[in-house]
Amino acid sequence: MALILNIETATTNCSVSISKQGKTVFLKEDNNKNYSHAESLHVFIDAALKESKIALTDIDAIAVSKGPGSYTGLRIGVSAAKGLCFALNKPLISVSTLESLAYQVKMDEGIIIPMLDARRMEVYSGIFNSDYNQIRETQAQILDENAFVKYLEKGKVYFIGNGVEKAKGIIMHPNAIFIDNKLPSANNMGLLAYNKYKISDFEDVAYFEPYYLKDFVALKAK
Repeated sequence: MALILNIETATTNCSVSISKQGKTVFLKEDNNKNYSHAESLHVFIDAALKESKIALTDIDAIAVSKGPGSYTGLRIGVSAAKGLCFALNKPLISVSTLESLAYQVKMDEGIIIPMLDARRMEVYSGIFNSDYNQIRETQAQILDENAFVKYLEKGKVYFIGNGVEKAKGIIMHPNAIFIDNKLPSANNMGLLAYNKYKISDFEDVAYFEPYYLKDFVALKAK
């Protein structure tokens, strides 16, 4: 039996789940637009364990959403996961944020494009087929009217994530399907983490870093 604690902090959604053999048995999350991760994450972890009646020492591995996404959010999630792994001597599993987001789309055919808001008209995106296999690498790209056109010309394309709001005003192709109000969630991490756990696909706890995709740029306060 594999019990995995899953942590997702790549966006405004602070999300924690416990999964057993890849299936979610408990989920606690809150999409606070002010990024409450620093205050909420450890509270959520504690609540998940208590309400599931699972001791922290019974957890077999810690999984964390690795990015891309918010620089600060990712650092908070990864720091918490690494701290738990060090303290408990448990393995660390990283899960692609965009891949787990793609798993929220249920369909038989077509393309899934999970996209997360970056700066200005830019998004972080990946492209997955209906079997959830990634068919184009993750990129940071500027949205324009020709974005993803080669996929749109071939059939239905499902866009999901907080980059959708930008895309809806630019991509007008009839094959574009926009799924609103969806963010990465620890609820979708369990199966991906379990698949890695079964083959011991673990990260080096000392050296693992989030996948930022782009360098952090500090903005001046208004």
